[in-house]
Amino acid sequence: MSLDRALAPDPYDLLPQVPAFTVTSVDVTDGQPLDELFAHTSVGGKNLSPQLSWSGFPAETRGFVVTCFDPDAPTGSGFWHWVLVNLPVSVTSLARGVEPLPEGAFCVRSDYGDRAYGGAAPPPGDRIHRYVFAVHAIDVDALEVTPDASPAYVGFNLAFHTLARATIRPTFQVRG
Repeated sequence: MSLDRALAPDPYDLLPQVPAFTVTSVDVTDGQPLDELFAHTSVGGKNLSPQLSWSGFPAETRGFVVTCFDPDAPTGSGFWHWVLVNLPVSVTSLARGVEPLPEGAFCVRSDYGDRAYGGAAPPPGDRIHRYVFAVHAIDVDALEVTPDASPAYVGFNLAFHTLARATIRPTFQVRG
């Protein structure tokens, strides 16, 4: 079986442009490999979400959504690792392995099928995968979605409510 395929575009290059703000992390660095702490247990990781902090978002921001997407998964549609919705505007950071979630916030099912963060787990021997962690500043207190919503449906709603976006793109690879 061959996993040779075209390089997928960055998902946010395909959407209307919005202003940027800053996301930082003590755990992940843009363009650098993720530590195994943040990889899925299926590849020997600890499946912890990384610490994230953000600042510089628009004053009219009323809430946040945090997502993690792998555009390099060999699926034709990428792979959603984390979709955390309805973070209050007062929350501007998440601790490593955040538990419990801030009041009012919840996760929709990742492509693993869990309502939680699911760590990196590209196929062994596949090329380096990019993990696009995005913090979306939204113009409403909460998106009108339920925990049963799909990541794509959350993304559709974000298209109408995102004021600005901050991204950080670490990588991960499992040697074959």
